[in-house]
Amino acid sequence: MNSYAEPGRNAGSPQPDGPARTGRAPRASGKPGDTRAPHRPGPGTAAPGHPSPDPGTPAGTPRDSAAPGPFTFIDLFAGIGGLRRGFETIGGTCVFTSEWDRFSQKTYRANYPHDAHPIFGDITARTDDDIPPHDVLLAGFPCQPFSIAGVSKKNALNRPHGFACESQGTLFFEIRQILERHRPKAFLLENVRNLASHDRGRTFSVIRKVLEEDLGYHVQYRILDAKSWLPQHRERIFIAGFRDPCAFRFDALECPEPASGPRLGTILHPENGAEAPEPPYTEGNIGRVSPRYTLSTHLWTYLQEYAARHRARGNGFGFGLCGPEDVARTLSARYYKDGSEILIHQDGGRPPRRLTPRECARLMGFDKPGGQDFVIPVSDTQAYRQFGNSVAVPVVEAVARLMSPFIHSA
Repeated sequence: MNSYAEPGRNAGSPQPDGPARTGRAPRASGKPGDTRAPHRPGPGTAAPGHPSPDPGTPAGTPRDSAAPGPFTFIDLFAGIGGLRRGFETIGGTCVFTSEWDRFSQKTYRANYPHDAHPIFGDITARTDDDIPPHDVLLAGFPCQPFSIAGVSKKNALNRPHGFACESQGTLFFEIRQILERHRPKAFLLENVRNLASHDRGRTFSVIRKVLEEDLGYHVQYRILDAKSWLPQHRERIFIAGFRDPCAFRFDALECPEPASGPRLGTILHPENGAEAPEPPYTEGNIGRVSPRYTLSTHLWTYLQEYAARHRARGNGFGFGLCGPEDVARTLSARYYKDGSEILIHQDGGRPPRRLTPRECARLMGFDKPGGQDFVIPVSDTQAYRQFGNSVAVPVVEAVARLMSPFIHSA
């Protein structure tokens, strides 16, 4: 595998507890010895054992994936469709989606209401016939077993991490099985930067061996920081593979200069009437951010005291207080707890506030600055988790554009 790296941490999609399949042969149904063809739900219905689409969910604006495109792709561990958005911009059509979390499913359906396929839930419960032929495989496979925060937490609880984490760590091998069976032209995998160094590099060595030696793909990877495109420091590893030899080079991707990149002011609510109010996030004639996002005096005092204690011990733990000219820390899935990694300064002696979910959508690139197109049909808590677990859309778009000529010519 060729490597080209820049200077990451956390994120990923929640997955069910319990052992994941790593090498079992697919089965036709849940009954031993049953060789009947599996149930194939029609358009607009759910995969077996999973919730049906919500007919009352508002529709988003992305293209109708039922229409034919130049190439097809599947969206594994899809979350709310961040990888998908990047590859639709180069003409791809999504033909299969897998996402376990029911709240993420709801957001995904709201923004892709015209899919001709249902959302498949537990990818470990699939059969060979569940996944259609496709040209490109996309997967942001769960990264909690490999992230710095995830490894630290599991070590503190004396729990296994990496591939030893049975509930999530072995899900990479589900990707291996799908690649082996379908042999798509190309794939793109995304994970936390720490994947490259987890277990002193041994985890990544296994991944490289599987993709290159066992499956025969031509693979390159690169660590990219979203702050070249968005006002957020967010480093992730992207692993691109092609079935046939080609001239693709990850180091050909030119990243915008971070120093001249966007700042937080581009994604914040202006609170001056320039943006239409969007309850419950903003209110009143000039669209002020709702007071519900301002920290309580008690929480703000606690965070300041907590940071002071750790500074006195020489530790770097603390909150991230930001203004319009700053670049934010990494938005994580725990943001719903206290919002401490990205707090927005407020005038008038008020405690700082959290970002609203709409601002999170902009910070991750699901909405353009000032935009309100991405449908958020879930609670604030779920929205924070979903955006914190997602990919930075403009980064994926840049990678997709780089891969595009090699996908189309394969």
